[in-house]
Amino acid sequence: MRVGYIGLGLMGRPCALHLHNAGHKLAVYARRQVSLAPFEEAGANICMTPAAVAEDSDVIFVNVSDTPDVEQVVLGDDGIIHGASPDSVVVDMSTISPVATREIAAKLQQKGIHMLDAPVSGGSMGAEAGTLSIMVGGDREIFERILPLFEVMGSNIVHVGENGAGQVTKACNQIVITQTIAGVAEAWCMADAMGVDKRKVREALMGGFASSRIMELHGQKMIDEDYAPGFKSVLHKKDMNMVLQAASALGLSLPGSALATQWLNALVGQGDDDAGRKTAAEAVCRPRQFDRQVRQLGSTGRAL
Repeated sequence: MRVGYIGLGLMGRPCALHLHNAGHKLAVYARRQVSLAPFEEAGANICMTPAAVAEDSDVIFVNVSDTPDVEQVVLGDDGIIHGASPDSVVVDMSTISPVATREIAAKLQQKGIHMLDAPVSGGSMGAEAGTLSIMVGGDREIFERILPLFEVMGSNIVHVGENGAGQVTKACNQIVITQTIAGVAEAWCMADAMGVDKRKVREALMGGFASSRIMELHGQKMIDEDYAPGFKSVLHKKDMNMVLQAASALGLSLPGSALATQWLNALVGQGDDDAGRKTAAEAVCRPRQFDRQVRQLGSTGRAL
């Protein structure tokens, strides 16, 4: 199959390579030249615009950072909409607004182009291993058509509903993940403060109801003080801000999500050049780094 991939970062690069290695004819586009190097070596078609990718593809995957980026890549002057053929499929694997997703899908449909929103969970490790969880919104028939491609990149692929349903599911995913990371990190802070070996605490908790994938993987990374990002904190912050904006529009109270988002805001708000590459766990696991900011937040009456 002729497949295009736009966005070759931490998540997009391994996904695109899986598609290439599965034998599909691959066309790619990325803003940074360095991201294209492994695809030049692999013999993929390197395109200068998203429209050019679409011209050479039956299915075009998009994996970029935020809603405006997707809108630009899909609908901009050199966007996919200007190169894609009728009955082709755009698959957005980014995490963006469900409302914007539905608007983009409607504009593509006017040109006879189908769209699936297919955000993922599993981080860079899942992308590298091809074991992502993929939550898909869009027409069921189109989903079935693209399913063999999803199976190259993921191991848990669920069609949730119509356009936007995948993004809603991803929002729910981020709510659970963010608060679970905070919970595990606080547990390790408690163990440290009481002089108990965190490794033994983790071993005990992994055998009970507290066990989770977050505790298994991220809990160990916290103990090892390994904060290399599988997902950038600045993007995690973006996702949680979208959750809170949607909750506000719906009149929902999500106090746990609001608290966890404050930790992310504190982390990114440090202003370090590397802040965007840090992880959510670091905000809780390294409290001394945040003492000053916590005091500042407390002095203004805002809870962290």
